[in-house]
Amino acid sequence: MDGLPLPLAGLTVVAVEQAVAAPFATRQLADLGARVVKVERIDGGDFARGYDTAARGLASHFVWCNRGKESIALDLKDPRGLDVVRRLIADADVFVQNLAHGAAARLGLDAATLCAAHPRLVAVDISGYGAEGPYADKRAYDMLVQCEAGLVSVTGTPEQPVKAGIPAADIAAAMYAFSGVLAALVRRGTTGRGGPVEVSMLDALAEWMGHPLHHTIHGGTPPARTGLAHAVIAPYDAYATADGGRVLLSVQNDREWRRLAEQVVGRPDLGMDPAYATNAARVTNRKSTDALVAAALGELATDEALARLEGAGIACARLRDLRELAEHPQLAARERWREVGTPAGPLRALLPPITLPGGSEARMGDVPALGEHTEALLRAVGMTDDEIAALRQDGVAA
Repeated sequence: MDGLPLPLAGLTVVAVEQAVAAPFATRQLADLGARVVKVERIDGGDFARGYDTAARGLASHFVWCNRGKESIALDLKDPRGLDVVRRLIADADVFVQNLAHGAAARLGLDAATLCAAHPRLVAVDISGYGAEGPYADKRAYDMLVQCEAGLVSVTGTPEQPVKAGIPAADIAAAMYAFSGVLAALVRRGTTGRGGPVEVSMLDALAEWMGHPLHHTIHGGTPPARTGLAHAVIAPYDAYATADGGRVLLSVQNDREWRRLAEQVVGRPDLGMDPAYATNAARVTNRKSTDALVAAALGELATDEALARLEGAGIACARLRDLRELAEHPQLAARERWREVGTPAGPLRALLPPITLPGGSEARMGDVPALGEHTEALLRAVGMTDDEIAALRQDGVAA
């Protein structure tokens, strides 16, 4: 029996997208087999192409978010360029856009307009703050939305709030757009109609803030910023080891504390000492609790510290940097790395997290050069050689 095909094979997605939120959403669709046509500006394309040159001269954000797509470069301010996009959409199953507020509507590319004209189409509008309300027109970059959603207020040390080190608002919006498309496609399968999907970065990240939000609005106090420590559990932090590493451990109950005290700290008496015997006591005496654990682990090399903790049944982890992540033994053992073609040559990339046993592996296609597929796509919508030449000469296509 042949393996199952990728679940989105045969579907076509057209995306007028930029930066991270929409491109990361459509990359998930491409990985699962959809054909994704990426519409870019003729003057440089998706501006994420210019964020940096870290990936062998290519932008790391762009390489991450845009594999497996076809790139067509068009001037949508020219009616002829806009007409090409409309022709592409007419044969598409999904349309995704994250243009600035109001821009898609002015072009007639908003979800409501497109779904009225194409009832089977699933059309996605991704915005910063939503289509209405006092913030609808505000610029919405990831860090700004992290601030508005309160993420920064719970991240960092007691002295200093910090933003997340990844574009959390963009990723949150992308993943809700991705799951929204899948839900709308299921609905289309039963009703024959696609329909609009709306996702805002603020809504998405506010949902991810559920735990601290409920803690605050129902409990009365926001969780404290505690760096790598835990606001209500001790010991739960990263501790330095003798060879310069750091090990994070988490004691979830008093039984674990007694094992840690006996088998790692070497002080069985601490398991019954009223100052440390309960989590409440350890939180109250966090400074001395941490000092006891730090002193014990500080005498051990990282590997030995982890072995001792594992042996005692204590949850623990090595505090890794990104180079260590790239060589993580678990990723290697599970063969999670592949190579993706790019204009700069093959680059390593991780398989997407969704694994479908018994089916085809995720399709990790090439990262396209700007306008790499323009001519083929123009021919696919019925344009002649003369028409294509005129679009190129007039700067409408590139």
